[in-house]
Amino acid sequence: MRNPNLDAATLVRGVALAGAIAVLSSFVSGQTQAAKPVFENGQAQIVPAFEDSTQWIHQRLWVETEFDSDGDRQNDRMHVDVTRPRQTETEGLKVPVIYESSPYFAGTSGNREFLWDVKQEVGAEPPSRQHQPGIDFKADRTNISNAQVNAWVPRGFAVVHSEAPGTGLSQGCVTVGGPPERLAPKAVVDWLNGRAKGFTTPDGTEQVVATWSTGKVGMTGTSYNGTIPLAAATTGVAGLEAIIPIAPNTSYYHYYRSNGLVRHPGGWLGEDIDFLYDFVNSGDPARRAVCNAIYRDGEFVEGRDRRTGDYNTFWISRDLLPLVGNVKAAVLMSHAFNDWNVVPEHSVRISNALKGRVPLQQYFHQGGHGGAPPMELMNKWFTRYLYGVENGVENDPRAWIVREAAPAPEPAVTGGRRGRAPTPAPTPYADYPNPDASFVTLRLTKGGASRGGLTAASPSGGQGAESLVDNVELSAPELALAAESPNRLLYATAELTEGLHLSGTVQVTVRMASSKPAANLSVYLVQLPWTEGPIGTSNLITRGWADPQNHRALTGGGDYHSLERGVPLKPGEFVTLTFDLEPDDQIIPAGKRIGLMIFSSDRDFTLWPEPGTELTVDLDATRLRLPVVGGAAALARAARTPVR
Repeated sequence: MRNPNLDAATLVRGVALAGAIAVLSSFVSGQTQAAKPVFENGQAQIVPAFEDSTQWIHQRLWVETEFDSDGDRQNDRMHVDVTRPRQTETEGLKVPVIYESSPYFAGTSGNREFLWDVKQEVGAEPPSRQHQPGIDFKADRTNISNAQVNAWVPRGFAVVHSEAPGTGLSQGCVTVGGPPERLAPKAVVDWLNGRAKGFTTPDGTEQVVATWSTGKVGMTGTSYNGTIPLAAATTGVAGLEAIIPIAPNTSYYHYYRSNGLVRHPGGWLGEDIDFLYDFVNSGDPARRAVCNAIYRDGEFVEGRDRRTGDYNTFWISRDLLPLVGNVKAAVLMSHAFNDWNVVPEHSVRISNALKGRVPLQQYFHQGGHGGAPPMELMNKWFTRYLYGVENGVENDPRAWIVREAAPAPEPAVTGGRRGRAPTPAPTPYADYPNPDASFVTLRLTKGGASRGGLTAASPSGGQGAESLVDNVELSAPELALAAESPNRLLYATAELTEGLHLSGTVQVTVRMASSKPAANLSVYLVQLPWTEGPIGTSNLITRGWADPQNHRALTGGGDYHSLERGVPLKPGEFVTLTFDLEPDDQIIPAGKRIGLMIFSSDRDFTLWPEPGTELTVDLDATRLRLPVVGGAAALARAARTPVR
């Protein structure tokens, strides 16, 4: 009921006051209900207010680095894009960042006719390689990538992408593992923390500031994109709190060489570091001639040493292992045990060096190249270290392994080399390698042309020497399937009566002689009987390669990091070399035998010399060290073999 004593002025004042109160109430209510991240079960949840992609804020800019890779006397600038929730612009919300950098975003050149010709003798000068035509330059691109945005922006993160030096609209040169690939992402992290400058154009002076960033950054990516997070972490840059490298290439020597031997990544026979340079060289054509002269036709030619395959300062500068002492970020390492593109030692060697230094977990699956951890693992990792939510992830098991029965992720295919794959549930373990594993030494008994023995008991009497003749025309599966062959030596355990769990890195010692001054040496650990079809966990356990010319350096565990060069073999003279096969974790089922296959040229990975080189193996001085969960007792039970 209206009060008759109120005059018009009072009524107007009352209406105005009521309106003001309503506005204030609305403002306070809006503040109370402002969108903010939500966490359940230790994970960032999708927030409806962040979910509408039409409301996201998009920015592009160029971040100035501290290097000048193209020698133009101007520090290179990296092309960067940002996708963030609208509330970072309208409500003052500050968020952490998920960041992915890549040399692939602007396209690649996958023309395989420009790979190296592998038909050459081991130790000989390689035939010349014709360079690929240039990648089309896309100067009008306004977006770098949409990767990661749908997964993380709705959960309250910003997503940042950058193009690697010399690719796309980033300045500078492609260096394939050189220092700029570490310093470029460092500059972006510095920009997100207000320590580096960002600009609206590649050459202008108008600055962009990341006022919406908390300064906490997590990086991830697969293959080359997985290498860059670790490379950035080795700079020790403040603000890079967590990384999830997926199938990272942590050493270009390990990618293109094995124990002194020229070896090619699986599926890319004939690839070397200069081919990869051409494969990603998508930057401004005005700079390509300069960059080609400095790197591809200069530093790479002088350093790659495709003739001997030896380790040198060129390869040292492209190895992240010596730099891991600088890593401060929490690391969730991800790899596949059957990744024969970027072999699993890339991740394992880094994880071993990081243990006890930073928060560390390892995720492995049994598939091929690529395959990210399950979203739950990644979410908990980034939620803990970017948002500071005490979800206890640091107390979780340190290893997660997808067992053989689970469906394996599909090989990575994005851009021809990388991608994201389905993620079956892993089994937790205390650590990798399994803490319950210990080495058991197996020895050879004669009969390798058909099938000799592989036993933990010391053979009675001398076993002598056996020979094989190299023939690259025969594939490894053909050699393993053959009931008898002059082109390989094969030794096997008794048939297993129960499953045998191997976890860790198999090591072999081979005493051998060659009929020529140089030869390939390939060693496979296999399951027998080998079944028809592609190589997989039902056939292959692990494998490795070495150059007998480097035997002086290969005195235990593949320690070719001494700069001693390989020396030509004296035909007929025995040398001894010890080296690691690729890390693995596999349960060999009952009914199978574990087989050691020794041969020379591997047509899928090594050079292709003319057939005819003869390798002779001293059986008494050749042995195999298996990391067996349960140790000698477990092997004795499974293989019915006493251990002495």
